Amino acid sequence: MQIWIAITIAAAAVQTVRFMLQKQVKSAGLSTGGATFSRFVYAAPLAMAVVVALMQATGAALPPMRPAFWAYALIGGLGQIAGTLCTVALFGMRNFAVGISFTKSETVLVAIFSLVVLGEAITGTGLLAILIGLVGVVLLSLPAGAMAGASVFNRAMALGLLGGAAFGGSAIGYRGAALALGDAHFFFRAAVTLAAVTTMQTAIMALWLRLVEPGQISLVVQSWRKTALVGLTGMLGSLCWFTAFTLQNAAYVRVLGQVELIFGFAVTALVFREKVTKRELLGIAALMLSIVTLVLFL
Repeated sequence: MQIWIAITIAAAAVQTVRFMLQKQVKSAGLSTGGATFSRFVYAAPLAMAVVVALMQATGAALPPMRPAFWAYALIGGLGQIAGTLCTVALFGMRNFAVGISFTKSETVLVAIFSLVVLGEAITGTGLLAILIGLVGVVLLSLPAGAMAGASVFNRAMALGLLGGAAFGGSAIGYRGAALALGDAHFFFRAAVTLAAVTTMQTAIMALWLRLVEPGQISLVVQSWRKTALVGLTGMLGSLCWFTAFTLQNAAYVRVLGQVELIFGFAVTALVFREKVTKRELLGIAALMLSIVTLVLFL
């Protein structure tokens, strides 16, 4: 198994745990912005600690951080903030796994962004895997009654599409930032990128909450026993994502990352005891076929 495959699966598993924790944190009284802020405020110092530990262990110095790095990092960081806000907001509209699935429209957009921004094209097999996965996402995202002619276009769908576009932009930003750091070890580049991005995200979200939602920062701190876990799992998941982006085309990483939906449905059924429909199971089957196509034939 190629290393990027194992790292991506690990990222999806950890992210599922983080989304589960974020849903519980939001239900405990934090706003969408507060729950999103908890994702970054504890992750930033942890990511910095990883960078320092790697420098001490290997003797490596920080690579040059040129303007291109900071531009890509800012695009990625803002995209992730927007995508996370959309995802957390979705939790109150559909069940846990379907809320995540709305954002998976990003895979097609990542492929387009990869070609336009980074000049990285995908193969025919990769395109086939993306399209099969898109069918699965559509099946998962259709609201109840849509098959009978009810409108598919609603607020939840709009949030999902917006979140997907934001996450797509963040994936390209993160890969671009890691590539801009030169030829340092891939894991070190991923860690440096993560530390820079989470620090920017923390500052941006802190300013936003201070101006728009005063009191939320204090609630995040007061709820540190729960929010710190969100930050820890967020940092671990992001470190895996960033490492995978450093190693492989972001479009392929995101397609394989849809294994997260399978994990999400397991959480839906086993943890939140929410009903999963036959149509949603059919969507999961399509996603599994997409993942198998990518892993076996890429």
